[in-house]
Amino acid sequence: MVVRVPVSAKNGCAGGRERRRGNKASGGGGAGGGGRAHLLGPPTPNSPPPAAQPVMNHVTEPPTPDKDLELMDTQEEEVTEEGGGDGGGGGGGGGDGGGAGGGGGGDDGGGGGGGGGGGGGGGGGGVGGGGGGGGGGGGGGGGGGNGGGDGGGVQTVEGGGGEGGGEEEQMNGETQEVSSSTTPLDTEMDDDDARSEAKFQFRVKEFSKLKDTMLSQPCYVRNLPWKIMVMPRSSQSGGSTQLQRSLGFFLQCNGESESTSWSCNAVAELRLLSVREGQDPFTRKIQHLFYSKENDWGFSHFMSWADVLDVEKGYIKDDAITLEVWVSADAPHGVSWDSKKHTGYVGLKNQGATCYMNSLLQVLYFTSQLRMAVYKMPTESDDSTKSVALALQRVFHELQTSDRPVGTKKLTKSFGWETLDSFMQHDAQEFLRVLLDKLETKMKGTCVEGVIPRLFEGKTLSYFRCKHVDYTSSRTETFYDIQLNIKGKKDIYESFKDYISVETLEGDNKYDAGEHGLQEADKGVLFQSFPPVLHLHLMRFQYDPLTDSNVKINDRYEFPERLNMDQFLQKPDATPATYILHAVLVHSGDNHGGHYVVFINPKGDGRWCKFDDDVVSKCSKGEAIDSNFGGHEDDLNLTVKHCTSAYMLVYIRESCLRSVLQTVTEQDIPQELIDRLQEEKRVEMIRRKERNEAHLYMNIQVILEDSFSGHQGNDLYDPDKANYRIFRVKKSATLQDFLDQVAESLKYPVEQIRPWPLNLRTNQTNRPTLLDLDTELHKQLVEISDNSNPWTVFIETVQPDSGLKSLTAFDKDSDVLLFFKYYDPRHKRLHYCGHHYMHISFNVQELVPLLNERAGLPQGTELALFEEIKPNLVERLADLDRPLEKVLDELMDGDIIVFQRDDLLDDPSLELPSCRDYFRDLFFRVEVTFCDKTVATDPGFIMELSQRMNYDQMARAVASRLDTDPYLLQFFKSQSYRDGPGNPVRCTYEGTLKDMLVCMKPRHPKKIYYQQLSIRINELENKRQFKCMWLGERMKEEVELVLYPNKNGTVADLLHEARRQVTLSENGSGKLRLVDISSYKIVATPPETTSLDSLSIAGTRTFRIEEVPTDQLHLAEDEMLVPVAHFQKEVFSTFGFPFLVKVKQGELFSHVRERIQKRLDVPDKEYEKYRFAIVVMGRATFIPDEDMVSLQDFKPHPNQASIPPRPWLGLEHVNKAPKRSRYNYLEKAIKIYN
Repeated sequence: MVVRVPVSAKNGCAGGRERRRGNKASGGGGAGGGGRAHLLGPPTPNSPPPAAQPVMNHVTEPPTPDKDLELMDTQEEEVTEEGGGDGGGGGGGGGDGGGAGGGGGGDDGGGGGGGGGGGGGGGGGGVGGGGGGGGGGGGGGGGGGNGGGDGGGVQTVEGGGGEGGGEEEQMNGETQEVSSSTTPLDTEMDDDDARSEAKFQFRVKEFSKLKDTMLSQPCYVRNLPWKIMVMPRSSQSGGSTQLQRSLGFFLQCNGESESTSWSCNAVAELRLLSVREGQDPFTRKIQHLFYSKENDWGFSHFMSWADVLDVEKGYIKDDAITLEVWVSADAPHGVSWDSKKHTGYVGLKNQGATCYMNSLLQVLYFTSQLRMAVYKMPTESDDSTKSVALALQRVFHELQTSDRPVGTKKLTKSFGWETLDSFMQHDAQEFLRVLLDKLETKMKGTCVEGVIPRLFEGKTLSYFRCKHVDYTSSRTETFYDIQLNIKGKKDIYESFKDYISVETLEGDNKYDAGEHGLQEADKGVLFQSFPPVLHLHLMRFQYDPLTDSNVKINDRYEFPERLNMDQFLQKPDATPATYILHAVLVHSGDNHGGHYVVFINPKGDGRWCKFDDDVVSKCSKGEAIDSNFGGHEDDLNLTVKHCTSAYMLVYIRESCLRSVLQTVTEQDIPQELIDRLQEEKRVEMIRRKERNEAHLYMNIQVILEDSFSGHQGNDLYDPDKANYRIFRVKKSATLQDFLDQVAESLKYPVEQIRPWPLNLRTNQTNRPTLLDLDTELHKQLVEISDNSNPWTVFIETVQPDSGLKSLTAFDKDSDVLLFFKYYDPRHKRLHYCGHHYMHISFNVQELVPLLNERAGLPQGTELALFEEIKPNLVERLADLDRPLEKVLDELMDGDIIVFQRDDLLDDPSLELPSCRDYFRDLFFRVEVTFCDKTVATDPGFIMELSQRMNYDQMARAVASRLDTDPYLLQFFKSQSYRDGPGNPVRCTYEGTLKDMLVCMKPRHPKKIYYQQLSIRINELENKRQFKCMWLGERMKEEVELVLYPNKNGTVADLLHEARRQVTLSENGSGKLRLVDISSYKIVATPPETTSLDSLSIAGTRTFRIEEVPTDQLHLAEDEMLVPVAHFQKEVFSTFGFPFLVKVKQGELFSHVRERIQKRLDVPDKEYEKYRFAIVVMGRATFIPDEDMVSLQDFKPHPNQASIPPRPWLGLEHVNKAPKRSRYNYLEKAIKIYN
């Protein structure tokens, strides 16, 4: 059956762009119908769709891609380009004998244009519009849309149309998907739907009558349906107004899927077969990432309609043509691709910018001998969250046994990485070295000690051999991998020849041969042995001095499947050093990012698989090896450089192949490891089940009376410190079910327990409340708890020594539950004294004997009773002879009575004689963390202080804790919006501790910073802190100085303070000066009389103190001190330590150069590269040595600005100091912490 897809087309505007939206397209084709599909972005992050690639036209050369991309919306395109299909083109040129056809109709409702005379038919109409009239004497007009047909139509349409009526005719198209024409290169893939490539055909009969889009029957590749899509297209040719009709030929993938998450990368050849024997087909090639919004790709103008119909061209016979497609596709992402089923292996999930890690982990996993050793590492006592060895065992075991992609988050967590670390673009070689080193360390002292060096360790001999004296120095070194230079090299053999090439040390670079002095010598490296597993890192990323950055080298670089290394050994081994290629690690992209995959030959038999994170697929040998040489991809005639290339190779010695790639079975894994990993999985499944069912359950926090003992605050307990017993129960369970569960857990009969839910009162206190068991016992917990989660319940139990078999009955109408606390003012402590049921009509006085007994006081002791109402509100109970309901305000269950000895209420010797005083003090009590300001990571210590303390009281308390003088401490408030010290607190501060903490966020830890001083705080506050740098005579290193001159002092006072802290040179001048520096340039040298208040302490400014050189102490009238600064390339790229140099009017600059060289102590060879320039207003004027100094060049020009910038002498040279980018967190060295 022929599948028909409606085509919507815009009016044929030259140079229009096709824009795919599902199965709809808008926009006319350009000249020749060559519209380019607009890329909408990929559905998967690691497979970006390639830019639409210009394909070579059989007549005209294409423009460059960059230029083409810029101009494709506005300029007429002279070439055919690939693009999305399924959309009507603009009006094309007419046939051989007539004019061009009319323009295509609009998207919705526009009619097609009229046909031209001769061959060209009218353009297709849009959805809902009628097609244009047919051209005279040629093919019929373009097909109408869903609402209309046209004259001469040949495909089935719905509704009436334009001229000629809406007759219905069936296009006789046939689809041929011949199994014999499917020729997969890898016989292992067989002829199933998961094959990586296929060839299929579509025969179109009555081609001259074709009007609408036709689709072939599907051919399945990688489990996705692929179809040939053919349609007539019309477009204008160049600047001509005539329409040219052409054949549109596209390849569609997964066109009927409604999913938006799938993607599949493929290359294909689209062929129009010749009917003549021996004539080649007309072929065009495409490469595209197919996904939901761009599910077809091909050519709007595959060939002109006239050329197809021309029998002399040899492509049509009996009005029928045969289209053929060969397609090769990667395994798709976002669909149910079963890697285990198709390959026997599974992939690794990508957790961030770590896909190179996934590639390396797969390589290590398939190094079977290493995998066996990892399994045998003893990890029984290891922490499951921190052990790298256990985490790697887990990953390897899951790769071996799982049917789904394996996660690596536990592995990276075991490395001790924070979240950011897992997204860092670490260097693959660095990561591999660190991981193997970590494993080797953990294997020491175990049964697998030495496995890693036996697998990966080779030896080199580095030597220096003098040419003219009998002296040779050599050293044997070990290596685990080899870095190969690939720039300008054809293949591995050339790189190894370069590696062992001899370098001659001569001239200024002679070798220091000890007693023989400096000698000409040969320097070289020899390989003494190669390991069983050879890791070769290809130096694809190298520093480019022109751009001052690393760039990726995409040059073609070949590597063989079989590598012979005998020629590079110092002495041949007993067994040939022949290696078989085991893995090819590939990077697609540039230096700033990209995608990593690995091709592995798991058994060393030449059967390759591609590991692309979570997707594994079989692939051909050519795809694994030849396609990753890099360089230009000639097959697609691309004008852009191919960015996919190998960056690491793994070879295995042929003689060791059997042992290195030995089969690892379940029996080879220690049983105790299997048991542990299975137990982890079982626990994880339980947790996952709990998470999935969490909405069905609630947590009930049970608190017992023993948690109330020892509590020194408000209410009965501290919710943050309580010892809860957590019960996870179904929300649908009844209260009776819950009580049965609690009774069983506490080992009490259910009649000996009673629940009292803790509710928050309106005054923000948390007290037990009554639960009517008569009415609530059989209700669901979710209803009783008002859907609280967690729900806190106090469980009352029978006292073990009471002898009662059940709790005392509680009358909800006449009884009340009271709790008691005894306050001891001598020790300022509260003691919990239990609870009691009391009839509300009883007199309060009746409680006194009970309270004396509970507190251990003699009977008859007079007591003062208070009600604890809320924090800082405790009221004394008066008229104890009255009924309880009359004495206590708003009597409720859970009320707390605090009592104490009446005779101590007014004792003047006590600090807090009454419980009212105690609770008031408690209300103002706060926990404060004191952190040392000078230690960035100091966790500090916690002190409980009163918010009513003044500065002196707080300082004494902290000083006592630190065992120091309170006057040798300075305190700083914490910043409001970030964690760090803020403004200092003056020792004369008149506020309270509460005022110092006023900016703290609620519920945040209260924090104050301090620093210990060497001078008393009251003296310090009369001085000012001044931070500056001290530069020694050799100008190699700066040291920070923290000085304390008087607040109203001058630069002279500052220099006097500095003299106490610095060491002056023996033969120096002994005189100090202050230098003002901004952006590595000296901007001023403030005189000693300058007030310190007048100095600008801006963020970009620093001040430096230095000793004045003896030659600069006195200046003649024709002499001047000139500032000197270093810069690289641009005058704004200053660096290093600026300094002052004395120059004289009329002296040669060559003399100035000599003085500066002596001051900087730079070798002659390096100093030759320095260039000198006078920099004024940001402009550099380079000066030759023979020029003479003019002091006028270094004087500011007053007419240029209100504060004219000072000219300076610039030294232009390379900055050899380590350079950190502003994104320096990305440059951290990789580190595995555990």
